[in-house]
Amino acid sequence: MSVILGSVSEGLLWGLLAMGVYLTYRILNVADMTVEGSFTLGATVVSRLIFEFAMDPWLATLLSFIIGALAGLVTGLLHTRLKIPALIASIITMTGLYSINLRILGQANLPLLSQVTLVTQMRQLIEDKTVAVIVIGVIVVVAMIALLKWFFDTQIGLAIRATGDNYMMSEANGINTDMTKIIGFMVSNGLIGLAGGLLAQNNGYADVNMGVGAMVIGLASVVIGEAIGKNLTFVKRLLTVVLGSVIYRLLLLLVLELNFNPNDIRLFSALILAVALGIPAVRTHGKKVAKNSITSGKEA
Repeated sequence: MSVILGSVSEGLLWGLLAMGVYLTYRILNVADMTVEGSFTLGATVVSRLIFEFAMDPWLATLLSFIIGALAGLVTGLLHTRLKIPALIASIITMTGLYSINLRILGQANLPLLSQVTLVTQMRQLIEDKTVAVIVIGVIVVVAMIALLKWFFDTQIGLAIRATGDNYMMSEANGINTDMTKIIGFMVSNGLIGLAGGLLAQNNGYADVNMGVGAMVIGLASVVIGEAIGKNLTFVKRLLTVVLGSVIYRLLLLLVLELNFNPNDIRLFSALILAVALGIPAVRTHGKKVAKNSITSGKEA
């Protein structure tokens, strides 16, 4: 049971990353590879601030959101000002962030085991670490969903949605689509940086390679969440994305419980994503086959 709760606690924190991926992948309708750099950036900044300056972990965590948003700003400017395709712009930012993250850490990884973090603070109230992390995860996830609901109901938020739905029509109606894209990238990567900062405190360290595969994890969580329900409100969609993240962690736990080699985790992650993305196509094909069978039966 403790192992399952551990996966749930991690799933909640990874859910913030999944929400960030959802904003670019579904709202802006672009694939943003900045994820793998901004996630690590959030973790490295939090770890360095806590380790070097003994900064209050709540403030350091807030800064992880801001620094992640700045990474999104770079991608947005490369895409909108220099007219670099979004995918390539995000790859450029992700590549540059590797060196920046390494400089911030000063080494390959930085431990936080003896430092005051959100987890250690919460454990003063709740002794069990797993439960403490779940409480932190629930608080932050609920707060972020509430803020996103408020933001995307504003004129700027609605303009971002419109830009993702129909870029040409939005521009024709006077929306500054370059600005809405930049803001979208910033909000998305802010959430991802926040997820990195929280996971670094949960794990007790930050590593320069901890963002590798983060995009796959985020996409898998989004797709699994979308399979839970259709035609949902914005808030319910965000909740299902977080739930998808939790389910994804439980699936990985199942793989480990079946005694597969831990080195194959990334392979199984890719397979889970491939299956999740392929389900809609399989459903569509199944409906066509069933329809053709009914039509052939009537003609006979």
